[in-house]
Amino acid sequence: MRLKYIGWFDINIETNWAVCRSDPTDGRALFTMISYLCIMQTSVIPIESHPLKPFLPEGAKILMLGSFPPKRERWSMDFFYPNFINDMWRIMGLVFFNDKEHFICKGVRAFDKERCAGFAAWKGIAMYDTACEVRRLKDNASDKFLEVVTPTDLHSLLESIPSCEAIVTTGQKATDVIVATFGCTEPPVGEYSEFTIDGRNMRLWRMPSSSRAYPLALERKAAFYMNMFKKENML
Repeated sequence: MRLKYIGWFDINIETNWAVCRSDPTDGRALFTMISYLCIMQTSVIPIESHPLKPFLPEGAKILMLGSFPPKRERWSMDFFYPNFINDMWRIMGLVFFNDKEHFICKGVRAFDKERCAGFAAWKGIAMYDTACEVRRLKDNASDKFLEVVTPTDLHSLLESIPSCEAIVTTGQKATDVIVATFGCTEPPVGEYSEFTIDGRNMRLWRMPSSSRAYPLALERKAAFYMNMFKKENML
């Protein structure tokens, strides 16, 4: 058994079990032990790199940013918003085709990658996420349990799409990153704020999350997105 002495207690390095050497009610010992175990727990969680390249079609008018894709086993296609129970592509279907199943493969629980990517390129919708590397603190797709290890270089991303005039965030974590990066005002859900990047006038749209965990009916979410696309002259 490999032991490491840390102040008031021993740590079994192989199992992370802690044995207190002092009074277990000693607040200092307890705090030190908890702090050490938290650090150890974080250090063993693997870092995930973003599995997709930024989707940056020529002439892109808006850049849609989420936080990070779900785990691969939850994907139904090899493209952005791949989880079949995420409603982004149903929202797009309702907004542009009045058909929530427009991007769904017939008879299969999957989205049609070619149709989704072709549509986004046609409409000038760039897509990526605000993190390039993350740790998942829990085994789910919730933003609350994503630790950003390496944020996306958003300045470089925007330099690659000079026609883009608006960033559209599709979740709170993505919104927080944009606000922190560019120092802009966080708008209410469904609205936008204006800001400037390197002399370039931009709009930040904060949209409701397409996750079903977000407490809003699909049709109401689609109405918010429809309003945004209309104001961006894309509908």
